[in-house]
Amino acid sequence: MAQAGDKRGVAFAAIVVVVAAVGIYLTMWPTSDDPSTEQPVAGPTTSSSVAPSKPLATASGAPFDIYSYLPMSKQELAAAADLAERFTASYGTFRYDEDPAAYLARIKVFTTPELGNVLAKTRTSVDTADQVVATSTAKMKQIRQVSRTSVVFVVTGTQQLTGKSGTKQQADDYAVTVSEAGNDWRIFDIQPADDGQDGDTQG
Repeated sequence: MAQAGDKRGVAFAAIVVVVAAVGIYLTMWPTSDDPSTEQPVAGPTTSSSVAPSKPLATASGAPFDIYSYLPMSKQELAAAADLAERFTASYGTFRYDEDPAAYLARIKVFTTPELGNVLAKTRTSVDTADQVVATSTAKMKQIRQVSRTSVVFVVTGTQQLTGKSGTKQQADDYAVTVSEAGNDWRIFDIQPADDGQDGDTQG
């Protein structure tokens, strides 16, 4: 009987050893609750993945007729621009042996009576000694101002100058004010573009 009891004691001791070994193993196995086993969280990056916002002023695909927002029609604006170009070309075209009265008569066809009188008084004398002949062309550069009865254009006048001293080309920008005159248009003023004009055709 003592031997049987000894055998049971040895078997029980062996079971205790196995259970203890399993317990130690489980305590050493990492669990999801262990902070040391968690993967590090990626910190903020320096580059932004957010796409830039769309500009507020972005043209749509819808048709846009700028002339519907102007105080004059497309045809009126085109007629005024054509007059400004033709006047500027004529203004810069002259020759040394041309009668000043003939030059002014040619210019006054385009202008208001008031401007014609001013040009008659202020026209610079032509260099007759060098026998200068000037042929000018004109091209629209920009629209500076548009009102109900007037438009200020910037027109580039390009002169081809020929004389005894030789030949040269000269380009100047003019601010040309075109004003409404009844059913037509007339040149109200011409100044160097840098001087500027406000387009006022009153007084």
